[in-house]
Amino acid sequence: MTTLTSAPATVPPAAPKGRRMPPWLRAVIVVVIGVLILSVTATLTNQLQLTSRGTMQAAVLLALPILFAALGGLWSERAGVINIGLEGMMVLGTWGAAWAGYNWGPWAAVIGGMVFGALGGVLHAIATVTFNVNHIVSGVAITLLGLGITKYLSTLVFLPISHNPRQSPLLEGFETFSVQPLANGLLAVENQQIAPLSDFAGLIGGLVSGLTPLAVIGFALVPISYLVLWRTRFGLRLRSCGENPVAAESLGVHVFTYKYAAVVISGGLAGLGGAALTLNPGQLGYLEGQTGGRGYIGLAAMIFGNWRPSGLLGGAALFGYVDGVQLRAGGEAVHALLYGASILAVGLALLWVVRRQWKTAVFAAVAGAVVYAIYFTIDTVPREFATYAPQLVTLLVLAAASQRLRPPAAAGVEYRRGEGD
Repeated sequence: MTTLTSAPATVPPAAPKGRRMPPWLRAVIVVVIGVLILSVTATLTNQLQLTSRGTMQAAVLLALPILFAALGGLWSERAGVINIGLEGMMVLGTWGAAWAGYNWGPWAAVIGGMVFGALGGVLHAIATVTFNVNHIVSGVAITLLGLGITKYLSTLVFLPISHNPRQSPLLEGFETFSVQPLANGLLAVENQQIAPLSDFAGLIGGLVSGLTPLAVIGFALVPISYLVLWRTRFGLRLRSCGENPVAAESLGVHVFTYKYAAVVISGGLAGLGGAALTLNPGQLGYLEGQTGGRGYIGLAAMIFGNWRPSGLLGGAALFGYVDGVQLRAGGEAVHALLYGASILAVGLALLWVVRRQWKTAVFAAVAGAVVYAIYFTIDTVPREFATYAPQLVTLLVLAAASQRLRPPAAAGVEYRRGEGD
């Protein structure tokens, strides 16, 4: 008697999933779309300064302090320590850079800024890591302490020299350089005024001309931070302290050591941002209050970048560009940016319609309509509002990006050695 057995069921192969777009390609597409929007805006509003080489050069100089502060926040928070004290560490860096630069030149200013910023990081690490002080309270205290210390030191050191306790004497700065022959070739294309080709040439030309060594250091630190934090054993252990310090300690990681290292590096980077302000070719010296909240904007750029080096670079570039536009061209150019923002909002609304995210699409469309109504109603943005355009952009960007953020799981969490035992 033959027994019939059913053949084993065959599972049909799963349909191959579409390949995800590489992050670098996505970033390139976003940049190209942004430049196209700026090109259309500059052409239709006749504000050619929006895509000029001079505006981009100013944007690079203004973005550098924000970029350094954002990188400092990245290192600290990836290890689980919130660093609200970036502003105070930048303030310490401005004075340290001015003092060292006045005595020994621009490279000494860079080192002096980093050392003074790192000292602020040491104080923050002692308070938060060793004594478990609330990270926000400690950060605010560091900022107030930085303001007080630099004011005292400036009166003590700079008053006899410059006869002004609020600023240092003029410093020696770095010589600027351009990447040739690329810079001259792009300038020739920009002068042709052929949209959008000349707009791309103007913006890229600003990235390769009028540079200083600090700009090169800033651009280099972005990939270096990524490689160290995501591609080395040291970086893996440091990030584990910000995700689950108890588990990290159970695996033999010296959590306190890594947290201290991260916060001190964070302070050094913030101090480097202060040095970038002091060595700015347009100022070249210490001036009381010159940070202007850039430490906080750097923190916002880090959050906008979702605690990733490439993302915070985009955030710093955005804030630096808006600041450069308002300084180079004033309220009329900022007014033109409202037109560009309305185009961007409509484009995002169409994108979300394709993705069938109806509520988000409606919100973007309404926001675009409101921004365009403001642009149509007024002829120029008052100077008082234009001056604070970077801060307003900070608030709007953080509000828009808040839904997709993923901070380190243990950021700001108090930790005591031996909790995992």
